Amino acid sequence: MNGVDRNFNVLINAYAISPNWGSEQGMGWNWVTNLAKYCHLDVITEGEWRDLIEDALNDLPQKDNLTFHYLPVSDNVRRMCWNQGDWRFYWHYESWQRRALDKAREICANKHIDILHQLNMIGFREPGYLWKIDGIPFIWGPIGGMELMPMAYLQGAPLKQRLFNRLKNCINKYQYTHSARVKSAIERSSALISAVKGVKDVISDIHHRESVLINETGVEINSSLKKRVSTQGQPLRIIWVGKFDFRKQLPIALRSIIALNRRDVEFHICGSGSEETIAEMKRIAEEGGISAQCHWHGNVINSEVKCMMADSDLMFFTSIMEATSTVVLEAISVGLPVLCFNTCGFGPIVKDFAGITIELSDPNKSVQDFAIELRKVYENRNLLNEISSNIIAQRESLTWDSKAKKTVRLYHNCINGQV
Repeated sequence: MNGVDRNFNVLINAYAISPNWGSEQGMGWNWVTNLAKYCHLDVITEGEWRDLIEDALNDLPQKDNLTFHYLPVSDNVRRMCWNQGDWRFYWHYESWQRRALDKAREICANKHIDILHQLNMIGFREPGYLWKIDGIPFIWGPIGGMELMPMAYLQGAPLKQRLFNRLKNCINKYQYTHSARVKSAIERSSALISAVKGVKDVISDIHHRESVLINETGVEINSSLKKRVSTQGQPLRIIWVGKFDFRKQLPIALRSIIALNRRDVEFHICGSGSEETIAEMKRIAEEGGISAQCHWHGNVINSEVKCMMADSDLMFFTSIMEATSTVVLEAISVGLPVLCFNTCGFGPIVKDFAGITIELSDPNKSVQDFAIELRKVYENRNLLNEISSNIIAQRESLTWDSKAKKTVRLYHNCINGQV
């Protein structure tokens, strides 16, 4: 896999693609540009960021192995997409997928295609329609969104929020079990890629299919950024990054720092929320006696966050619900140990080699469990240095290029009937 097989053609459906972005857009860009090192890609995408894509292609060594096909939607539909609470978007998105199928059939009629790949967006509810094209191996993934919200962590949340998430859990379970298009895409697929272990388990338990586990995000290694050495007797510098919403569980982080009860601990919080939420977070810190230890940085640009990570001893990540968090992989990219829940896409990675995890339980027990682990690293800074060395030694396995190589091997296996 040292060069490009120029006779190997892949047709990819990826609604959201853009360089210099995170989330789905950045995921799409990094997947296709790294896959293009090893095969030729025809990529069907929406095209909101067409100008950025075309500019970035000018400096991309593998640009000749990428052909983009743009199917734009109206500005009104784009606004719906950005407003994640606007359910009208999903009707337009499904309609776009039908257009993408027509375009894919046109491409297949005019050139030889070896693999069809439904790439993003990764939510399981919309598998697209490439699976309707017969005679060509079809791959779907990374697939996300099948995990359920752990309701124990909504203790104390407003009734409306608790009811919403309970209903969402019920809808999720019904849809991934009974959706006709989800079942059709899974049955037609030659191979499936799960973004997280929870999705892999659902596909196995409900649909009786095995899938390959490849997280949707990757590590970008910058050799100039590396975590500082942790020194006993120096203040323990902890960083937390995220939105102030219930999924991120910042109150658990604050209460854990309070329970640690050590004054020479710095807690740096990057992110923000509503004025009401910010006031509530600061009230928890003040009532717990850690206001002087908390540094509220607000929203910080990505490059600065990475520098702050490199100048920290530990990343404290208390999210209970997401796929493979970008900020966890950013911490790994600089060798920063992570303390988090063993859940979603990030938990198994951290548990394997990148830090310390605790199991999901309930908020009060989680505070106790996190405080125990914080006390361990507070009293033994060499533990953090050992974890950091282990991260540096193994982080290559999480790079975008590594994910591309795994996927290309999967392509070859599908073509050769080895899956």
